[in-house]
Amino acid sequence: FGPMCFCWAFIPSLQASGNNGRMQSTYYNRSSPFYVPRDLRFNRIREIPGSAFKKLKNLNTLLLNNNHIRKISRNAFEGLENLLYLYLYKNEIHALDKQTFKGLISLEHLYIHFNQLEMLQPETFGDLLRLERLFLHNNKLSKIPAGSFSNLDSLKRFHSLDLEDNTRLNVFDDGTLMIRNTRESDQGVYQCMARNSAGEAKTQSAMLRYSSLPAKPSFVIQPQDTEVLIGTSTTLECMATGHPQPHITWTRDNGLELDGSRHVATSSGLYLQNITQWDHGRFTCHANNSHGTVEAAANIIVQVPPQFTVTPKDQVVLEEHAVEWLCEADGNPPPVIVWTKTGGQLPVEGQHTVLSSGTLRIDRAAQHDQGQYECQAVSSLGVKKVSVQLTVKPKVLAVFTQLPQDTSVEVGKNINISCHAQGEPQPIITWNKEGVQITESGKFHVDDEGTLTIYDAGFPDQGRYECVARNSFGLAVTNMFLTVTAIQGRQAGDDFVESSILDAVQRVDSAINSTRRHLFSQKPHTSSDLLAQFHYPRDPLIVEMARSGEIFEHTLQLIRERVKQGLTVDLEGKEFRYNDLVSPRSLSLIANLSGCTARRPLPNCSDRCFHAKYRAHDGTCNNLQQPTWGAALTAFARLLQPAYQDGICAPRGLGLPVGSRQPLPPPRLVATVWARAAAVTPDHSYTRMLMHWGWFLEHDLDHTVPALSTARFSDGRPCSSVCTKDPPCFPMNTRHADPRGTHAPCKVFARSSPACASGRPSATVDSVYAREQINQQTAYIDGSNVYGSSERESQALRDPSVPRGLLRTGFPWPPSGKPLLPFSTGPPTECARQEQDSPCFLAGDHRANEHLALTAMHTLWFREHNRVATELSALNPHWEGNTVYQEARKIVGAELQHITYSHWLPKVLGDPGTRMLRGYRGYNPNVNAGIINSFATAAFRFGHTFINPIFYRLNATLGEISEGHLPFHKALFSPSRIIKEGGIDPVLRGLFGVAAKWRAPSYLLSPELTQRLFSATYSAAVDSAATIIQRGRDHGIPPYADFRVFCNLTSVKNFEDLQNEIKDSEIRQKLRKLYGSPGDIDLWPALMVEDLIPGTRVGPTLMCLFVTQFQRLRDGDRFWYENPGVFTPAQLTQLKQASLGRVLCDNGDSIQQVQADVFVKAEYPQDYLSCSEIPKVDLRVWQDCCINKLEARLRQAGCTDVKGVPRKAEERWMKEDCTHCICESGQVTCVVEICPPAPCPSPELVKGTCCPVCRDRGMPSDSPEKR
Repeated sequence: FGPMCFCWAFIPSLQASGNNGRMQSTYYNRSSPFYVPRDLRFNRIREIPGSAFKKLKNLNTLLLNNNHIRKISRNAFEGLENLLYLYLYKNEIHALDKQTFKGLISLEHLYIHFNQLEMLQPETFGDLLRLERLFLHNNKLSKIPAGSFSNLDSLKRFHSLDLEDNTRLNVFDDGTLMIRNTRESDQGVYQCMARNSAGEAKTQSAMLRYSSLPAKPSFVIQPQDTEVLIGTSTTLECMATGHPQPHITWTRDNGLELDGSRHVATSSGLYLQNITQWDHGRFTCHANNSHGTVEAAANIIVQVPPQFTVTPKDQVVLEEHAVEWLCEADGNPPPVIVWTKTGGQLPVEGQHTVLSSGTLRIDRAAQHDQGQYECQAVSSLGVKKVSVQLTVKPKVLAVFTQLPQDTSVEVGKNINISCHAQGEPQPIITWNKEGVQITESGKFHVDDEGTLTIYDAGFPDQGRYECVARNSFGLAVTNMFLTVTAIQGRQAGDDFVESSILDAVQRVDSAINSTRRHLFSQKPHTSSDLLAQFHYPRDPLIVEMARSGEIFEHTLQLIRERVKQGLTVDLEGKEFRYNDLVSPRSLSLIANLSGCTARRPLPNCSDRCFHAKYRAHDGTCNNLQQPTWGAALTAFARLLQPAYQDGICAPRGLGLPVGSRQPLPPPRLVATVWARAAAVTPDHSYTRMLMHWGWFLEHDLDHTVPALSTARFSDGRPCSSVCTKDPPCFPMNTRHADPRGTHAPCKVFARSSPACASGRPSATVDSVYAREQINQQTAYIDGSNVYGSSERESQALRDPSVPRGLLRTGFPWPPSGKPLLPFSTGPPTECARQEQDSPCFLAGDHRANEHLALTAMHTLWFREHNRVATELSALNPHWEGNTVYQEARKIVGAELQHITYSHWLPKVLGDPGTRMLRGYRGYNPNVNAGIINSFATAAFRFGHTFINPIFYRLNATLGEISEGHLPFHKALFSPSRIIKEGGIDPVLRGLFGVAAKWRAPSYLLSPELTQRLFSATYSAAVDSAATIIQRGRDHGIPPYADFRVFCNLTSVKNFEDLQNEIKDSEIRQKLRKLYGSPGDIDLWPALMVEDLIPGTRVGPTLMCLFVTQFQRLRDGDRFWYENPGVFTPAQLTQLKQASLGRVLCDNGDSIQQVQADVFVKAEYPQDYLSCSEIPKVDLRVWQDCCINKLEARLRQAGCTDVKGVPRKAEERWMKEDCTHCICESGQVTCVVEICPPAPCPSPELVKGTCCPVCRDRGMPSDSPEKR
C-alpha cells in the first residue's frame, strides 16, 4: 500500500509560571484595557442584527446566554477583534450562518450548547483560529460536515513535532524518536502515528518526564469549570509532573467529603457519576511531592430542571376577598415563575399581581376571576406546570333565620335564647346588653349557632338584648326583652345572713387593721410591702367605700360556704348559684349592714353658675344628665361583659377556663417568655418622652383602688406566707416559671378592691352583680394628677399663705431658684427607705414619687400652674384667689388636652388612627367618658414594651452628667435623687434627648421590668409584666379573642387564624405552647405581640381600643377645650400654640434649648431651637377689659403712634414705603399696600417707592427721582 510515514505528536507540559492569563480561566488581568465584559444575560433578546457590537473593540467577554435568541445575522460580531469569551448557550438558535463569527480573530472560548442547532456549515468556525474551547452539546445535530474543525488547530490536543527546524529531534526509519540534549520543555505526552495512502494508525500515549533534577509539582492539565446536567456524569481532568512523580488528591470546599461511591479518582482526573445537587460546588486538585504542593480548582455547576417546592392549592373564596397562591420552585439556573389563566395570559385589567416570590395575588376577587390558573416554573432546562382552580362565591349579607323572642325567667334559673342567621361568609353571632358586648364566662355562653345561654339569672340580667349577626359585608341587628321574675319565699342562705355579716365585718376589719399595722408601723421589708404601702389609699372616703365592698362580697362568700356545708339545707347535687342564695330582702339587708347603701351621696349640681364655667375636682357634674359619668370613685366602664369563672367574681385562672381543656398558664411564665436580655433597638423617629408622656397621662386618667388588706380574710394570715387563693389573696404560681431560680412557689398578689354592688348608684341593692373595680381618679384629661381628684386633696395642695390661686411649693432649687414640690407629711413614708433619703413629694397623685421621670413631670406642671396663675393675677389684679386658681387650672387642663391630642396621639396612632379618631364634632352628653376597664388594665399598659433598661440623665450639651445614668429600677421610688443629683433638668433632657426603645417582637420586655424592680433594695423583685396579666384576670378582662370580634377583626378558631395580625410564626407557636387554645389568650400579652400597623406604634386591636377610649374622653367632656363657649375664639387660638417644649422651657430649672417637637428625635445641636424661638401662649387675651378706659379712649381727640409721636384726628402719614396710617377716633389704623405684578421681567425697587418699577418704561409719577 505504499511506504509508511512515521510522525510524532506532542502535548507540552503547561508550566504554572507560564502564560497564566490564558491557561487559568479564573484569572484575568483586570488592569488590562481589554478586560471589558458586557453582561446581557437573562433578557428577552430574540435577534442579534449585523454589526451590533461594532464600536466595542475592547470587549473581552460577551454574555448572551439565557435569552430567547433565534437568529444571529451575518457579521453580527464584526469589530470584536479582542473578544476572548462568547457565551450563547441556553437560547433558541436553530442555524448559524457561515459568516456568523467573522472577525472574532482572538476568540478562545465559544459556548453554543443547549440550543436548537440542527446542522453546521463547514465554514462556520473558519475564522476562529485561536479557539481553544468549543461547547456544542445538547443541540439537535445529527451530523457534522467534514472539515468543520479543520482550521481549529488550537483545539487539537496533539500537535505534530517540527522535525525540520529542531535539530535535537530525530526519527529513525523504524519510527524511533530520539531527543538529544533533553530539556524540561520536552516533558509531556507523546504519541506515534503511522500514516500512508490507506489511512493512519496511532500508538498509545507515552509520558516523558524530565527528571534529571528534583522538581516540585507542576500541572500538565488543570481542571476546568464544568456545567453538567443532574443525573449525568463528567470528568474533571487533572495531570501533573514533577520529580518525584506528584501524588494527586482531590478535596471539596467547606470541608465536604468526596462520595467514594460516585467520585472516582483516575490517573487523568476525577470521574463524577450520577451527578446530584450535592455535587454543586468547588473541587480542588492537589499535586504534591517531597518538594512542594500545587493546587488548581474548578467548579462543578450542576444544572437542575425546575422542581416545585411549594405548590398552590384549589381555593374557594368569597367575592371581594383577597386570594393568594404561593408557588415556589427550585432549580439551576433558577426558574422563573409564570402564571397563566385558562392557557392564556393573566387579565390585564383587575387586581392580579405576581410578586417577586412567585406568589399570585388577587386583591378583590370577582366572579370573572373564576377559572383554572396554571403556575409554570420555566428555565432553559424545561418547564414544570401545576394547575389550580379558583371558585368565587357571591357575597351574601347576614340574614336572620330565627329571631329571638321576648321571654321571662325566674331568678336563679338558666335560660337559652335562640338567634340564628345565614350569609356568605357565615355570620358571627354576638349579643349585647345595654350597649356592652356579652363574652364567654361563667355567666354567659354563646354557642356556634348563636344561642345565648344565661346562667343563674338575676335582676341585673333583666333588660333588652341585641342579637348581632356580622360578616365581612355588614351586620344585621334584632333585639328582645328578658324579664326576670322573683321567687316568693325564703332562699337557702337567708338563715345565715346575720351571722355571716357579723363574721365578715370582724374578719375584714381584722385583716385591714393587721395590714395597716404591718405597713405603717415599720419600714417595708419586701417589694410587695413597698408597693402595698405606696398604693394604699390615703382618703378616708376611699377606704370606707373599699371596706364596704369587701364586707358585702365576703358575706356572700360565707353564706355560700355555709349553704354548701349542708348544715340545714340539702342542695341535692345542684350546682351553686348566687341569685338563689339569698332573697332580695336579705340582700338589701347585707348591703345596709356592710355600709354599701350609706356610701357616697349623689352629687349636687345645683350651683349652675360654677358648673357652667369650672370643673368639680372629683369630676362630678361634668355631664349634667349623668353627673357621675367620668367622676372619681366610680366603677370602671366596660366594653365587654366581665369574664369571671363563676360569672360573678371568681377570676379566670382559678380552674379550667370555660370550654377549655387546659388551665391558663401562670402569668409569671407568660412574662418570662417575652422578657430577655438583648441590645435595645433605638426608635429613629421618636424620643423617650413619647412613652413617659403616656405614663404621666395614665396617672391623670385612672388609678385602681387596691386591696385594703394583704392578709386573707379567712384567718388573717399574710398573703405573702400562703399560696392559696383565698380573698383577697390571688397569688401567682412561680413553680417552673422563674428564671431566677427562687424557691418560692408563688408571688404575692392581692385583688383590687370591689365596688359596692358593682358601683350601681341605686340606694337599694336587690340582686348580685358581677364584680367591678373602682377608679379613684377622674376620667377626664383635667390635670387631676396635678390638682387631686377630690375637694379635700385640692385644698391640701393649695397655698393658703398667699391668696393668689397658687399651689404649695417646696424649697427652691438653688441654681435656678425655682421651687420643688413640697414634701408629703403623714405616716412613715416609703420614699425615705434610708436615713439620708428625703420624704416623698406631695402632688395631686401620690404616684408622682414612683419614678424620677414622673417626679420631674409633676414638678414641671405644678410650676406651670403657678406661672400661669401669677401672670393671670398680674393681668387681672381685681380677681380673687379662687378665680385665679380655677382659670389657671382650666388653662393647664386645656394645655394637657392639646398636647395629648395634637402632638402625642398622632405619633402613637399615626395617620390610620388619626383618621379613625376623626376631628372634633362637639360635646355629646350621651357619651360616657368613663375609663374602660380593659383600657386601664391592659391597653394603656402598652408603654411597658417601650421602657428602656437604662434611665438617661443628660447635661446642657446632652452629655452624661457626672453622677451617671441609672438602671431603670434604681430610678424607682427615689425622689431624693432630684435633690442630690442635679434637679429635674438632667431627667427631662434624658426624655427628649434620647431615642425611644423600638418594640421588637422578639424582645418585648426588659428584665428590668420582670426581674429587677426594687431588687436594689429588696431580695425579691416585682415582675411588672406578670402583675399586669394577673390584674387582668382579677378584673374579669375577657380574652383577646373576644376583643377581636368587638373590633371587627376575624374570629379565631385556631392559632393560624391570628396570622394577619401576628405574622411571626414563632410568636404564634409560643402562644400555642402557653395557652393551648386561642380563645384563652390574655388580652395584654396578645396586644403587645400584634404586628404594628405601619406608621403607628400599635397593632390593630390596640388601635381599636385606643380610638374608642380617646373618642369617649373627648366627645363626652363638656369642658373639652375646643367645645364652643369653654374658651373664647381668641383664647382657643392661643391655647393651640401650647407645646410640651414650651412648658419645658418655662418651667425647667435652666433648659435653654429644645427641639421643635420634643416627641420627635432630633440631632443636637443643629436641630435644636433656642427657647426664644418656641411659640408661647399669650395670656393677655385672658385680661378683663375695663369699660371706663375704653370710653376714655373713644373721647380722645388724637392718637399716639408706635414711636410715641402725637397725631391729630384724621391725620395721614407713611409709616414705611408700603404702609399708610391714619388717626381715627383715637385709634391708629395702618394699611399695607399690595403691589400688582410688574409688566417687565426685571423690575427694580427704587428708594421712596413701594412697588418695583420698570426703568425701560419710565418712572412712576410719584417716584422721588421725578419729583
